[in-house]
Amino acid sequence: MARSVRRADLKAVGEVRRALRELVRHRCRGETAEVAELLITEVVTNALVHTDQGAEVSATVRAGRLRVEVRDHAARLPRPHVPSADDGTHGRGLVLVQALADAWGVDPLAMGRGKVVWFELGAAGAAAAAGAARA
Repeated sequence: MARSVRRADLKAVGEVRRALRELVRHRCRGETAEVAELLITEVVTNALVHTDQGAEVSATVRAGRLRVEVRDHAARLPRPHVPSADDGTHGRGLVLVQALADAWGVDPLAMGRGKVVWFELGAAGAAAAAGAARA
């Protein structure tokens, strides 16, 4: 799956989420798909809200793993932080990615031309793996 989203086009977030849902529908467990939709929403929204340009979104399923990448054109690297109680819901996106993804990261692009924020989930589902570990 590959999509381009225009600057400040928050309606595109739902379109990207639906495209991801279609990609993972027969390839990932239900729990993984739900987590993936939440995380892609957070990462794409961050790219649109915190940069002056659009973003490129891609998602692939290979070797039992879902990988989502969001490329934007801002060189400033994001950092997860826990907001104070009076911040409402602002600032929790990367904290969710950090907590729910099997792996995630930020890769700066050469010469300050932006970055790629990415996350990975096991296509079998982190919840299934956690349940098996408890058994």
